[in-house]
Amino acid sequence: MAFQTNKGATSSFSSSSSSSFSSTPSTHQRSYDIFLSFRGDTRNGFTSHLHKTLCDKGFDTFIDNNLLRGGEISIELLKAIESSKVSIIVLSEKYASSSWCLDELVKILECKKNIGQLVLPVFYNVDPSDVRGQKREFGVALTEHEEKFKDNIDKVQNWRMALKEVGSLSGWHYKNGYVIHDLSYAFMCFIILNF
Repeated sequence: MAFQTNKGATSSFSSSSSSSFSSTPSTHQRSYDIFLSFRGDTRNGFTSHLHKTLCDKGFDTFIDNNLLRGGEISIELLKAIESSKVSIIVLSEKYASSSWCLDELVKILECKKNIGQLVLPVFYNVDPSDVRGQKREFGVALTEHEEKFKDNIDKVQNWRMALKEVGSLSGWHYKNGYVIHDLSYAFMCFIILNF
């Protein structure tokens, strides 16, 4: 699989998978400034504008272009999360319907706890209380996951805990009608001040 960063370089990753979410020591080398976690429903709008804005400001930003979905999250994607200084999580209405996104979220929060990664949620047309309490689309998605993963209910419980945690973090709220460039200055200042 190929992944592109703002430097225009393409890295090749294999499609091996891992069910382990162990963290590397805090002394590991950073490959990216920012990792973007998002569901495909925001890829061609909000997330692509955010990615471009971050790249234009000089941040080496990982985005999972050309990624084949399905199955478990790849070990290379987990390494990209671990090797990023900041993770920005774009929580959209469909975010929790993806087991892949939820696996990313669990890994990101492990990196926050174990290696001090800065985690910045963006609540994109969703209320943080719906994320935190798994209401509306988040509740429906988790109920469907419980049925699908009834033989691995611990996985779903980990996703529930991760959503509760990220929904409790301070973040940015975007509603329909806002354009990323209108609020990007404050967002970029916050990131720069926390680097």
